[in-house]
Formats: sequence, structure tokens, C-alpha cells
Amino acid sequence: MAVQLWCLSFRQPYGGLVLDGVKTVESRWQPLLAPLQNQTVAVHIAHRDWQGEEWRAVLSGELGMNAVQIGALLDSGERMGRGVVAGLVDVGVTWLCPASLEEEELQDLQRAAILVGLQGKHLTRLSNPRWLQEPMSCRGQRHLWTVEVPAHLLP
Repeated sequence: MAVQLWCLSFRQPYGGLVLDGVKTVESRWQPLLAPLQNQTVAVHIAHRDWQGEEWRAVLSGELGMNAVQIGALLDSGERMGRGVVAGLVDVGVTWLCPASLEEEELQDLQRAAILVGLQGKHLTRLSNPRWLQEPMSCRGQRHLWTVEVPAHLLP
């Protein structure tokens, strides 16, 4: 028996940060996840890394992590490898980030998204992240696609 789920690919370190519960807001230029509010999606870990180091600045700055803590977090995010469906996360509300926000509110969102430059992007709350029992090899795709996750892999 298997469960069919929508799947979304994340480049590292973001896939691991989502599944480890550090990244709780996803940002996209389109409201991709809006139709999936209150549903569970599968998290695919892409082969490629995110281009840029903004995430490192947020982790060490706003979240106050040191190099050892960041290294441990990155190692945790790699535990199932790449090119795999590695876990599940629940999708919450999606909203458009306004061009102007109070500095404190913007910093809160940047901490949750582990990213800067959120204005004008569609933000989606993510919750209840969980790793699969073992990775499921799967070729990633752009945007959303469906996957069949065997029941014995579910957390």
C-alpha cells in the first residue's frame, strides 16, 4: 500500500532545514503552495545546492548559531542523501509579503524562511516536519508533482 502526495523539491540546505523544523516559512515567486493549504506534501531533496549563502548569514546572525551548530544542522539535513524524497511537511496559509514591513516583523519572517529579500514573494507556513523511515529515490521536477510513498516508509 502507498500514499499519493504532492511533492516539492528543495535545494540544500533548505530541504534539511525544512525537515529539521528550522525553516518554517517557504518563499516562492508564485503562490505555488496556496492550493495545498492544510495538506501534507512530500519533501524532495535536490542534487544541487542553493546558490548563495544568505541562509548561513541568517543562521549565524538572527538565529545566533555558531559554526559547530551550523555544521551539525547541515550534516543532519544530509542524512538521507540527495535525489530522494526524504520527508513530509504540512502546508499552512500562503500570503504575499508586502513591500514594506516593520523591521521586527521582517526579521521574524527572515528567521522563519532562513532567507532575506522576502518582499514581493509568496510566503507559506510549514509545520509538523517529519523524516521518512528511509529515503525514497526519486527524480526531482520543477514546481509540484505527485509521488507514491510506500506506507512502510511513512513516519
